Amino acid sequence: MTFGKLDIVINNAGITRDTLMLRMTEQQWDEVIQTNLKSVFNLTKHALKPMIRTGGSIINMSSVVGVFGQQGQANYAASKAGIIGFSKSIAKEYGSRGIRCNAVAPGFIATEMTDALDEKTKEGYLSAIPLKRLGAGDDVANTCVFLASDMGAYITGQVISVCGGLNI
Repeated sequence: MTFGKLDIVINNAGITRDTLMLRMTEQQWDEVIQTNLKSVFNLTKHALKPMIRTGGSIINMSSVVGVFGQQGQANYAASKAGIIGFSKSIAKEYGSRGIRCNAVAPGFIATEMTDALDEKTKEGYLSAIPLKRLGAGDDVANTCVFLASDMGAYITGQVISVCGGLNI
């Protein structure tokens, strides 16, 4: 079975192994880097080959934690910051071939990961978010749709924060 050309790639893998740096094991570090960052390298490398002929859009899921860090998440922050640098590099390397590459940096989105937070922690985060709510999956998905569409045709190498204003 043959499908058409590859137009869009969304790299959206993410795990956490939260602990303070002095308690973090090398295995916890490696698991997060392997899943969150190396997977982006692997899929992007394979996607670039067919995209070089026809162009396309690569969207890499980062996090606001990759922009400003977070206590107890050195491994996660490093992986998500790495995605930002990686995305900018791919945008520069392959923009001349019509390939756009951007990162989306969600803030606190209602997911299984945020469901695991205790109420006091959630309230603390909500107090720092100007929109006073957790984001929804659709907030992130709609940003990806925009970046992948012709409406985002002149956007590359950017980090789009979807965080309700948490980063301001």
